[in-house]
Amino acid sequence: MSQTVQRAIVIVEFLAERARGLSEVADRLGVHRSTALRLLQTLEANGFALRRADGRYAVGTRLIAIAQEALESLDVRQVAAPHIRALHQSCGHTIHLAQLVGREIIYIDKVESSGAVRMYSRIGRPASPHASGVGKVILAQLTPERREEVLAAAELTSHTSTTFDTLGALDAELERIAQRGWGVDDGEFEDFINCVAAPVRNSTGDIVAAVSITSLKVIAALPELSKLLPELRATTDAISRELG
Repeated sequence: MSQTVQRAIVIVEFLAERARGLSEVADRLGVHRSTALRLLQTLEANGFALRRADGRYAVGTRLIAIAQEALESLDVRQVAAPHIRALHQSCGHTIHLAQLVGREIIYIDKVESSGAVRMYSRIGRPASPHASGVGKVILAQLTPERREEVLAAAELTSHTSTTFDTLGALDAELERIAQRGWGVDDGEFEDFINCVAAPVRNSTGDIVAAVSITSLKVIAALPELSKLLPELRATTDAISRELG
């Protein structure tokens, strides 16, 4: 990858977090302000960056439009949208839809809970493959070779005391998930959040996505969320049927 393209990617990802000043971008790239300015001006001219009145730069509207088009091109997202919103209306908790894209498990849709607290997850960002309900449900159904590809792109980071942070422990958990057909996240990424998750299959029976019901433990602990499994699985079954 050329240095200019690499720098442009870094800038776009940097601006996606929040608006940044010229000096911040230059420092992030490790280049002179004039070099950073030329890159920002090129991105701005093509709609990938937007210069605000205060002089800071944010993500441009063209990039937002491209991201939206990419999300909408995912058939699973379109099919699942009404179903996960109906599930949210029924239970009130946060609903996630994640899909395996390349070697990453990406959140492609999300309906926030009715509470004031927002989850760490964001549409378009990857889910932890080993420390999330949707990640483990998808991993559990992959061939050993495909699973190895996905895990090779990630690290088995130990986020909390319940994280499956070794291949042996993770494989045993994935076997349990494969046998029963659903999974959980028992505070494995953030110790105050838990979820239950179930798979979505396509016309060939392959797992292509997963849906989860997620909550703060103080609002709904795992035993309470587990009572929603019949409703969750009815939702994923309905999505699967529409996918063929």
